[in-house]
Amino acid sequence: MTTEEVNMPETTDVGEQRILAGRYAIGEFVGQGGMATVYRGTDTKLGRQVAIKVMKADLAGDAQFRSRFRQEAQSASRMAHPTVVRVFDAGDDLIQTADGPKRLPFIVMEYVEGTNLRQLEAKGRLSQSEACRVVDSVLTALEYSHRAGIVHRDIKPANIMITKSGQVKVMDFGIARAVSDTSSTLQETTAILGTAAYFSPEQAKGESIDARTDLYSTAVMLYELLTGDVPFRGDTAVAVAYQHVSERPKPPSDREPEVTPELDRVVLYGLAKDRAKRFQSASEFREALREAAEGRMPKLAVQQQDTVLFSGGEEVSESDLALRQLSEGGGATRTQSRPPVMWTWAAILTIGAVIVAVVFWLVTLAPQEFLPDSSREVPDLIDMPRGEALDRLRDLELTTISVEQTSETIANDHIISTEPEAGSVLTSGDSITIYISTGPETAKVPSVGRMSEDDYRQKLEDLGLTVGIVSKQDDPTEAAGRVLSVTPEPGTELESGSGVEMVVSSGNVQVPEVVAQPMQVAKSMVESLGLNVTYTPDPSCPTVEGYPIIEQSIVGSQAQRSALTLKYCAG
Repeated sequence: MTTEEVNMPETTDVGEQRILAGRYAIGEFVGQGGMATVYRGTDTKLGRQVAIKVMKADLAGDAQFRSRFRQEAQSASRMAHPTVVRVFDAGDDLIQTADGPKRLPFIVMEYVEGTNLRQLEAKGRLSQSEACRVVDSVLTALEYSHRAGIVHRDIKPANIMITKSGQVKVMDFGIARAVSDTSSTLQETTAILGTAAYFSPEQAKGESIDARTDLYSTAVMLYELLTGDVPFRGDTAVAVAYQHVSERPKPPSDREPEVTPELDRVVLYGLAKDRAKRFQSASEFREALREAAEGRMPKLAVQQQDTVLFSGGEEVSESDLALRQLSEGGGATRTQSRPPVMWTWAAILTIGAVIVAVVFWLVTLAPQEFLPDSSREVPDLIDMPRGEALDRLRDLELTTISVEQTSETIANDHIISTEPEAGSVLTSGDSITIYISTGPETAKVPSVGRMSEDDYRQKLEDLGLTVGIVSKQDDPTEAAGRVLSVTPEPGTELESGSGVEMVVSSGNVQVPEVVAQPMQVAKSMVESLGLNVTYTPDPSCPTVEGYPIIEQSIVGSQAQRSALTLKYCAG
């Protein structure tokens, strides 16, 4: 380990295990990257195996990073998809390092039995079909995260996990954003993120980031899986970033002749410098990749560009050259003399009269507003569920950018506001930002109130809280699926995104063993359980004092209101 790895938490030890944040027992060292050290661990509260990622000590002094890191981890924890490594918890704790105790941020994630794609590549290049399958799964994960409004920003092989069964999982959502938002230069960010080989041109230029940034990085990764190397390499991160911005990549087939023309086209389209000219969504990328993997040439839009010419040492496009020739050369040769002055003024007055008449007609006779067919009026989406709002905007052919915010008045996963606001007129294809509620910053655990599991789950989600472990318990009176109790108790105030565990009625009742018990004792044990009890005398055996039970029809966990027959000796 380096001096920045975890040595010993300042919190308590249980036996010989190190406990982080009073809950997570740190186990064996798993690996180390540019941002963090990873350990296998155990959640002592829930008894499950987890992966604990402790960030490097050089990030610890940045309070802004710690705050941003926790916020992004909470956003990532709301994602639950088979292709995404789940985030369970995040925080910071005093941890012993070589330089003394420091408060280091940590993140608790789902533990994945397997290896990352970088390690898998080191064992040998993947086949084309396997490379396409891996990238297909990565694009599925990105489609899910982009719909949730989360951009990964650091897609690379080291962040792609392959389980022992071959399942693909993407990890570290939100961490790259927390890092990049608190790093001031490309050099600093690159040192943390590890490599600029997967940077998009807009990242290299320090421009705004959106979902198409992840798609460029995915295309770089696909290039590497097909050829064994990334499209651009350099002595420094700045040199590599410059190539991403200014140089065209060689087709993958130039480096690996076995790469098909169909895959060539998909990769080069995904590596377009201008984000408007590459894939616009993960689903579009995935469909093109599937077509190419099946040997069919994808139908991708060809972007037309002016041919570049050279004139006097400067580059001039054909369109610019034509305009310059017209302005300097005066156009075609005149074939007739200028018309008489009187005719010129007559034509001007006639045109003026027509314009006045048209304006008068528009103002007086046609007061309604005329909008072109491509215009779209922004609908009122406030307090509308996210899915319904996205469908409305998709029908209007508007591109959505989702931003999550806490709200004290709008329920979780409902729309707080839009930008531009309702009533604004946009053009088909324009972008609209929707602000989605994650519930209040803090919320009190609601009372159970004889609610069903589904109703209570919805109430938690509306408050921005999540559902933790749901366990079943036998109960003689409460119907199946009804919530019996919750942890923490109702009224406890929790931060947005915190989990609440539920105990739910199983619909069964526990029937005790009453054989050999006197009849009155047996009655007291079973008649409060809501069962249909029948007492049957048996004349074949002699009467015994107290009429003890000699046989019962059912015992153990049984459905509520089951029939129970108790037999006793009647002589």
